[in-house]
Amino acid sequence: MDDPAPPRVLVIEDAEAIRVAVESALADAGFSVRSRPDGAELEGELVRTRPDLVVLDVLLPGRDGFELLRVIRRTSAAGVVMLTARDGVEDRLRGLGEGADDYVVKPFVLAELVARVTAVLRRTGRTRPAVEVGDLVIDVEGGRARYGDADVELTSTEWKVLLYFAQHRDRVVSKTQVLTAVWGYGDSAPNLVEVNVSTLRRKLEAHGPRVLHTVRGQGYVLRGEP
Repeated sequence: MDDPAPPRVLVIEDAEAIRVAVESALADAGFSVRSRPDGAELEGELVRTRPDLVVLDVLLPGRDGFELLRVIRRTSAAGVVMLTARDGVEDRLRGLGEGADDYVVKPFVLAELVARVTAVLRRTGRTRPAVEVGDLVIDVEGGRARYGDADVELTSTEWKVLLYFAQHRDRVVSKTQVLTAVWGYGDSAPNLVEVNVSTLRRKLEAHGPRVLHTVRGQGYVLRGEP
Protein backbone atom coordinates (compact mmCIF):
# COMPACT_ATOMS: atom_id res chain seq x y z
CA MET A 1 0.00 0.00 0.00
CA ASP A 2 1.56 3.31 -1.09
CA ASP A 3 1.44 6.19 1.39
CA PRO A 4 0.16 9.53 0.11
CA ALA A 5 1.74 12.75 1.33
CA PRO A 6 1.30 12.91 5.11
CA PRO A 7 -1.33 15.26 6.54
CA ARG A 8 0.03 18.70 7.41
CA VAL A 9 -0.45 19.86 11.02
CA LEU A 10 0.25 23.35 12.36
CA VAL A 11 0.82 23.60 16.13
CA ILE A 12 0.30 26.98 17.84
CA GLU A 13 1.33 26.79 21.49
CA ASP A 14 3.31 29.34 23.51
CA ALA A 15 4.66 26.93 26.17
CA GLU A 16 7.88 25.64 24.61
CA ALA A 17 7.97 22.31 26.45
CA ILE A 18 4.42 21.47 25.39
CA ARG A 19 4.98 22.73 21.84
CA VAL A 20 8.12 20.64 21.36
CA ALA A 21 6.50 17.52 22.86
CA VAL A 22 3.38 17.83 20.70
CA GLU A 23 5.41 18.50 17.57
CA SER A 24 7.61 15.48 18.26
CA ALA A 25 4.67 13.15 18.99
CA LEU A 26 2.84 14.17 15.82
CA ALA A 27 6.00 13.87 13.71
CA ASP A 28 6.63 10.41 15.17
CA ALA A 29 3.07 9.48 14.19
CA GLY A 30 3.88 10.34 10.58
CA PHE A 31 2.43 13.82 10.23
CA SER A 32 4.20 16.75 8.59
CA VAL A 33 4.39 19.31 11.41
CA ARG A 34 5.16 23.01 11.72
CA SER A 35 4.85 24.97 14.94
CA ARG A 36 4.66 28.55 16.15
CA PRO A 37 4.65 30.10 19.66
CA ASP A 38 1.81 32.53 18.82
CA GLY A 39 -0.63 33.54 16.10
CA ALA A 40 1.16 36.71 14.99
CA GLU A 41 1.68 35.36 11.46
CA LEU A 42 -1.25 32.98 11.29
CA GLU A 43 -2.75 34.34 8.08
CA GLY A 44 0.54 33.97 6.23
CA GLU A 45 1.18 30.54 7.73
CA LEU A 46 -2.21 29.30 6.56
CA VAL A 47 -1.38 30.39 3.00
CA ARG A 48 2.17 29.00 3.05
CA THR A 49 1.57 25.61 4.64
CA ARG A 50 -2.12 24.95 3.84
CA PRO A 51 -2.48 22.79 6.98
CA ASP A 52 -4.99 19.97 7.12
CA LEU A 53 -5.34 20.56 10.85
CA VAL A 54 -4.35 23.15 13.43
CA VAL A 55 -3.58 22.27 17.06
CA LEU A 56 -4.44 25.57 18.74
CA ASP A 57 -3.80 26.68 22.31
CA VAL A 58 -6.42 28.98 23.85
CA LEU A 59 -4.25 31.09 26.15
CA LEU A 60 -1.74 32.74 23.80
CA PRO A 61 0.14 36.04 23.89
CA GLY A 62 -1.48 38.63 21.64
CA ARG A 63 -4.52 37.20 19.91
CA ASP A 64 -5.99 34.34 21.92
CA GLY A 65 -7.11 31.00 20.56
CA PHE A 66 -10.73 32.02 20.10
CA GLU A 67 -9.77 34.98 17.93
CA LEU A 68 -7.38 32.80 15.91
CA LEU A 69 -10.09 30.18 15.54
CA ARG A 70 -12.30 32.77 13.86
CA VAL A 71 -9.45 33.64 11.48
CA ILE A 72 -9.00 29.97 10.58
CA ARG A 73 -12.70 29.48 9.98
CA ARG A 74 -12.82 32.52 7.67
CA THR A 75 -9.85 31.48 5.56
CA SER A 76 -9.28 27.72 5.82
CA ALA A 77 -11.04 24.37 5.83
CA ALA A 78 -8.47 22.93 8.24
CA GLY A 79 -9.63 20.90 11.21
CA VAL A 80 -8.98 22.48 14.60
CA VAL A 81 -8.14 20.76 17.89
CA MET A 82 -7.95 23.27 20.74
CA LEU A 83 -5.71 22.92 23.80
CA THR A 84 -6.47 24.63 27.08
CA ALA A 85 -5.79 24.56 30.78
CA ARG A 86 -9.37 25.67 31.29
CA ASP A 87 -11.64 22.76 32.01
CA GLY A 88 -14.85 24.71 32.34
CA VAL A 89 -17.77 23.54 30.24
CA GLU A 90 -18.45 27.09 29.05
CA ASP A 91 -15.00 27.41 27.48
CA ARG A 92 -15.31 24.07 25.75
CA LEU A 93 -18.77 24.89 24.45
CA ARG A 94 -17.53 28.25 23.22
CA GLY A 95 -14.68 26.67 21.28
CA LEU A 96 -16.88 23.99 19.76
CA GLY A 97 -19.61 26.53 19.06
CA GLU A 98 -17.19 28.76 17.16
CA GLY A 99 -16.05 25.93 14.92
CA ALA A 100 -13.42 23.85 16.72
CA ASP A 101 -13.57 20.14 15.88
CA ASP A 102 -12.31 18.90 19.24
CA TYR A 103 -11.10 20.20 22.59
CA VAL A 104 -8.31 18.69 24.72
CA VAL A 105 -7.79 19.82 28.32
CA LYS A 106 -4.29 20.09 29.79
CA PRO A 107 -2.58 18.08 31.13
CA PHE A 108 -3.11 15.45 28.45
CA VAL A 109 -1.43 12.25 27.34
CA LEU A 110 0.36 12.67 24.00
CA ALA A 111 -1.05 9.42 22.63
CA GLU A 112 -4.57 10.73 23.27
CA LEU A 113 -3.84 13.97 21.44
CA VAL A 114 -2.45 12.04 18.46
CA ALA A 115 -5.60 9.89 18.47
CA ARG A 116 -7.84 12.99 18.60
CA VAL A 117 -5.94 14.59 15.71
CA THR A 118 -6.25 11.38 13.71
CA ALA A 119 -9.99 11.20 14.43
CA VAL A 120 -10.58 14.76 13.22
CA LEU A 121 -8.54 14.13 10.08
CA ARG A 122 -10.56 10.96 9.50
CA ARG A 123 -13.80 12.94 9.62
CA THR A 124 -12.39 15.38 7.06
CA GLY A 125 -11.13 12.57 4.83
CA ARG A 126 -7.44 13.42 5.20
CA THR A 127 -5.95 10.49 7.10
CA ARG A 128 -3.32 8.08 5.90
CA PRO A 129 -4.14 4.44 5.12
CA ALA A 130 -3.81 1.71 7.70
CA VAL A 131 -0.36 0.62 8.90
CA GLU A 132 0.70 -2.77 7.53
CA VAL A 133 3.37 -4.95 9.13
CA GLY A 134 3.54 -8.19 7.24
CA ASP A 135 0.05 -9.69 7.41
CA LEU A 136 -0.87 -7.48 10.36
CA VAL A 137 -3.06 -4.52 9.37
CA ILE A 138 -3.54 -1.80 11.99
CA ASP A 139 -6.54 0.29 11.04
CA VAL A 140 -5.72 3.59 12.73
CA GLU A 141 -8.93 5.17 11.49
CA GLY A 142 -11.21 2.30 12.47
CA GLY A 143 -9.48 1.55 15.77
CA ARG A 144 -8.96 -2.14 15.11
CA ALA A 145 -6.29 -4.65 14.12
CA ARG A 146 -6.54 -7.57 11.73
CA TYR A 147 -3.93 -10.30 11.39
CA GLY A 148 -4.35 -12.41 8.29
CA ASP A 149 -8.03 -13.24 8.06
CA ALA A 150 -8.84 -12.68 11.74
CA ASP A 151 -9.70 -9.62 13.81
CA VAL A 152 -7.53 -9.28 16.92
CA GLU A 153 -9.63 -8.59 20.00
CA LEU A 154 -7.86 -5.98 22.13
CA THR A 155 -8.65 -4.02 25.27
CA SER A 156 -8.54 -0.24 25.02
CA THR A 157 -5.12 -0.17 26.70
CA GLU A 158 -3.71 -2.90 24.45
CA TRP A 159 -4.95 -0.94 21.45
CA LYS A 160 -3.19 2.21 22.67
CA VAL A 161 0.03 0.26 23.11
CA LEU A 162 -0.24 -1.30 19.66
CA LEU A 163 -1.08 2.08 18.13
CA TYR A 164 2.04 3.59 19.69
CA PHE A 165 4.19 0.79 18.26
CA ALA A 166 2.51 1.27 14.88
CA GLN A 167 3.26 4.99 14.98
CA HIS A 168 6.93 4.03 15.55
CA ARG A 169 7.06 1.06 13.19
CA ASP A 170 10.59 -0.27 12.59
CA ARG A 171 11.99 1.91 15.39
CA VAL A 172 13.05 0.67 18.83
CA VAL A 173 11.10 2.34 21.66
CA SER A 174 11.89 2.04 25.35
CA LYS A 175 9.55 1.07 28.16
CA THR A 176 9.78 4.64 29.43
CA GLN A 177 8.63 6.01 26.07
CA VAL A 178 5.65 3.65 26.02
CA LEU A 179 4.73 4.50 29.62
CA THR A 180 4.86 8.22 28.92
CA ALA A 181 2.83 8.00 25.71
CA VAL A 182 0.14 5.58 26.91
CA TRP A 183 -0.12 6.18 30.67
CA GLY A 184 1.27 9.69 30.95
CA TYR A 185 4.27 8.90 33.15
CA GLY A 186 7.57 7.16 32.58
CA ASP A 187 9.46 6.95 35.86
CA SER A 188 7.70 4.05 37.50
CA ALA A 189 5.75 0.83 36.96
CA PRO A 190 7.60 -0.53 33.90
CA ASN A 191 5.78 -3.80 34.59
CA LEU A 192 2.68 -2.15 33.09
CA VAL A 193 4.43 -2.20 29.74
CA GLU A 194 5.76 -5.72 30.23
CA VAL A 195 2.34 -7.13 31.11
CA ASN A 196 0.52 -5.40 28.26
CA VAL A 197 3.20 -6.23 25.70
CA SER A 198 3.14 -9.87 26.78
CA THR A 199 -0.64 -10.08 26.41
CA LEU A 200 -0.61 -8.13 23.15
CA ARG A 201 2.11 -10.34 21.71
CA ARG A 202 0.21 -13.50 22.69
CA LYS A 203 -2.96 -12.26 20.97
CA LEU A 204 -1.08 -11.31 17.81
CA GLU A 205 0.85 -14.58 17.63
CA ALA A 206 -2.37 -16.55 17.83
CA HIS A 207 -2.87 -15.46 14.21
CA GLY A 208 0.62 -15.27 12.71
CA PRO A 209 4.38 -14.99 13.20
CA ARG A 210 5.95 -12.62 15.71
CA VAL A 211 5.98 -8.96 14.69
CA LEU A 212 6.47 -7.35 18.13
CA HIS A 213 10.08 -8.00 19.10
CA THR A 214 12.08 -7.40 22.27
CA VAL A 215 15.43 -5.67 21.81
CA ARG A 216 17.48 -6.64 24.84
CA GLY A 217 18.45 -3.67 27.00
CA GLN A 218 16.62 -1.18 24.74
CA GLY A 219 12.90 -1.91 24.49
CA TYR A 220 10.61 -3.12 21.74
CA VAL A 221 10.15 -2.78 18.01
CA LEU A 222 7.23 -3.56 15.69
CA ARG A 223 8.51 -4.97 12.41
CA GLY A 224 7.81 -7.79 10.02
CA GLU A 225 11.24 -9.41 10.16
CA PRO A 226 13.09 -10.74 13.25
